[in-house]
Amino acid sequence: MTAPRSTTPRKVLGRLSLPERTFVADALRTETVGGVLLLAAAVTALLWANIPALRDSYGSVAHFHLGPAALGLDLSLAHWAADGLLAIFFFVAGIELKRELVAGDLRDPKAAALPVVAALCGMAVPALVYTVTSVTGGGSLAGWAVPTATDIAFALAVLAVIGTSLPSALRAFLLTLAVVDDLFAILIIAVFFTADLNFAALGGAVVGLAVFWLLLRKGVRGWYVYVPLALVIWALMYNSGVHATVAGVAMGLMLRCHRKEGETHSPGEHIEHLVRPLSAGLVVPLFALFSAGVSVSGGALVDVFRSPETLGVVLGLVVGKALGIFGGTWLTARFTRASLSDDLAWADVFAVASLAGIGFTVSLLIGELAFAGDETMTNEVKAAVLLGSLIAATLATVLLKIRNAKYRRLWEDEERDEDLDGIPDVYEEHDPAYHLRLAARYEAKAAEHRRIAQEKAAARHELAEVPGGAGEDHDGPA
Repeated sequence: MTAPRSTTPRKVLGRLSLPERTFVADALRTETVGGVLLLAAAVTALLWANIPALRDSYGSVAHFHLGPAALGLDLSLAHWAADGLLAIFFFVAGIELKRELVAGDLRDPKAAALPVVAALCGMAVPALVYTVTSVTGGGSLAGWAVPTATDIAFALAVLAVIGTSLPSALRAFLLTLAVVDDLFAILIIAVFFTADLNFAALGGAVVGLAVFWLLLRKGVRGWYVYVPLALVIWALMYNSGVHATVAGVAMGLMLRCHRKEGETHSPGEHIEHLVRPLSAGLVVPLFALFSAGVSVSGGALVDVFRSPETLGVVLGLVVGKALGIFGGTWLTARFTRASLSDDLAWADVFAVASLAGIGFTVSLLIGELAFAGDETMTNEVKAAVLLGSLIAATLATVLLKIRNAKYRRLWEDEERDEDLDGIPDVYEEHDPAYHLRLAARYEAKAAEHRRIAQEKAAARHELAEVPGGAGEDHDGPA
């Protein structure tokens, strides 16, 4: 006889497993610190580019060229940041995606459906909003992909600033969304923003990636082997006409992210642990420093709402992202007969979907690619990305603050560790040993309080027997 199917409905955004919760907490901690640095870099760039005495120096530094011209790498600092440093960012994104596919939520097709559908809808709806807005206003369709990206570091920085104790399930949902979002963003860049191909360089990059994969499979170790090879692959990919960040995500996807017997961490997890702080703390802030320096005068901000292209970007980030992710999540739950976690409400999903409208790093990159050669439109689109991200962050802040007391209670429940074994109690409530540890702690506390009570009683008795003291025949103090 076959076992009967479980009639318990699957929960959407339920409690994470303990290993997944630990990984998410470590990853988000690094991204949050990086997000604060990203905010600082963006503010610095805006001040640098808008203070009259410093404005010219910003352009001079951003357009300063260096690199070997013979190899086709005589690039400006801004170009190095966008094509070179961001390859490291996408390398980490590739590792994250690989880990999710083999060890995280994406390894289970049922669990993977939610973030994948939500991310796809969260990219398709903003693109549709931009297209409708631009067509209606007679604008260019070149920037349709600008509002499709989510910046996880910036979003987490907002969470850190407003101090919302968001439950780990919602934070993990946001992180997984961003990972899938990054994958589709790099596909968009590779497919739609590749003009002329140099097949010789592209073939060399593919050969280099094959060597990279073979060395990994053979178990060859040593940064002195992989770093030079990675630089060669990146240079060939750049010269091929395909955006160089594709090389980063390709190498990240090749790393092994499942653990073998006796391993504490897989090679992919180990390398991600080493590289993520570099990506979040240096790479992304430097990119922001050279990309966010646009004019934000009152007239420029008003112009954002007059141009169909820039208005499309703002509406795509603020309206399209929220509706797309929320709608994708609701439809997935509806058609898979899953129910939302008892601890959460659909308003919480909408708040996180609004937070995903912060599309900073990759949106700025796509904006540069979409309107390459048109510096005026590029700067206007950058201003639209900044303004749209700011509006989305403000909206999400208001929505999250409304439910902050509820989040704090959930977070405290998740963090409570009364038996002091380093594991939150919610993961041990069905373990008899946990209750025995608690009983021993309470018994020890009870014994200590009994001892204190006996000492106090004895002291009071001795005081009562002292001549002239506060005995039975005296009402006043001794």
